[in-house]
Amino acid sequence: MAGERQLTPSMRRLVILVLVLLAVHTALLFVRPSQAASPIVGEGLDVGVVFDVGGRGDKSFNDGAFLGAERAIRELGARVRYIEPGEGTDREAGLRLLAAEGLDLVIGVGFIFSDDLSQLSKEYPDVRFAGIDFAPPVDAAGNMIPPPANLAALRFREEEGSFLVGALAALVGNSRRLGFIGGMDFPLIHKFEAGFKAGVSAVCPDCQVVAQYAGVTPEAFRNPGRGQELALSQYQSGVNVIFHASGSTGLGVFEAARRRGRLAIGVDSDQQAEAPGFILTSMVKRVDEAVFKAVKSVKDGTFQGGIFQLGLAEQGVDYVYDGHNRSMIPDSVRTRVEALRADIISGRIKVPSTR
Repeated sequence: MAGERQLTPSMRRLVILVLVLLAVHTALLFVRPSQAASPIVGEGLDVGVVFDVGGRGDKSFNDGAFLGAERAIRELGARVRYIEPGEGTDREAGLRLLAAEGLDLVIGVGFIFSDDLSQLSKEYPDVRFAGIDFAPPVDAAGNMIPPPANLAALRFREEEGSFLVGALAALVGNSRRLGFIGGMDFPLIHKFEAGFKAGVSAVCPDCQVVAQYAGVTPEAFRNPGRGQELALSQYQSGVNVIFHASGSTGLGVFEAARRRGRLAIGVDSDQQAEAPGFILTSMVKRVDEAVFKAVKSVKDGTFQGGIFQLGLAEQGVDYVYDGHNRSMIPDSVRTRVEALRADIISGRIKVPSTR
C-alpha cells in the first residue's frame, strides 16, 4: 500500500525473535500439567525438558527421556514442563525461557544442546542444567574441559553396548556380512559403529561390517525413507542383520527388515514392538535412568556439575534379552556374550570409541 512503512532487516529479526518466544510460551501453556499425573510429594520441584531433533514419538532417544521425566513425576512429585522445538532458534529460546523462570533443573536432550547449555549455565549460575549426550569442549591435548558447577554432562559409553550387540549379530547372523546404519555422520554415532565393529571382530575376525550414514546434519535422525533405502541395499548385498543408530530413521530400517525377512537391531530403547519377530535385540541406552537420577539428585540435594560417564558397569547401556527374543538367541550365544560383558567391565577388553 502507498505510504506503508517498510521494516528494516534488524526490525524484521526482532519481530521473528518475539514470535518465536511467543510460540514457545504458548506451547508451554498447552503441555499437560504434570502435577495432575500424581500427588505432589512435599513441595516438589520444577523441571523443564527440551527434546532433541525428532521429538516425542521417535520410539527411541526422546521417548526414553520422556519416560525418565514421567517417572520423576510419579515417584518424586516433580512438576515437569516439556518443549518440543522445531528449528535451532526454537531450541535455544526454549532453554532460555525455562532458565529465565528459575526452574530447579533444566534438561537438554541431545548433543545438539551442548553449546546452548554451556552459554546458559554461565548466564544463569543459580539454575541447574543437565545435558544428555553433552559434548564438552576439549583442550589442546584433546582432554575434555569440565563444565561449570551448575551443569551436569551426562554421557554414555555407547561403544560398550554396541560391542555386545555386534558379537550377538555375528554369532546368530548366518552371514559374514553385517550392517550398520547411522543417522548423522559425526563422532557420537561413530562410537556406535566402532563398538559394533569391535564386537563383530571379537567373535568373527573374518566378518565384514558394511557401515553407512543417512546424512551429515541432524535431519539424518528423522528420515525413515533414507533408512529403508540404505537397509534394502545392505540386505540385497548379503547382510542378514543390521544395527541402526539413527533415531526415527531406523523405522525405515525395520520396514526393510520386514520386507526382506531379515533381522535388525534397535537402539536407545527396546524397539521390539516396532517390528515383532524381526528385531533381534536392541542396544538400550538408559536415557530414562539418566534423566530420573538427575532430577533425584536435585531433590536429594546431591546435584553436582561435571562429566559423568555411564557404561556397562554403571548399567547405563545394555542389550535386550527377554521373552520376546529369547527364542532367537541360543543359550550358547547368550553365555558367550555375557562372558564378553564381564571382560569389558573388568577391563580385560578395551572397547574402541573411534573408527
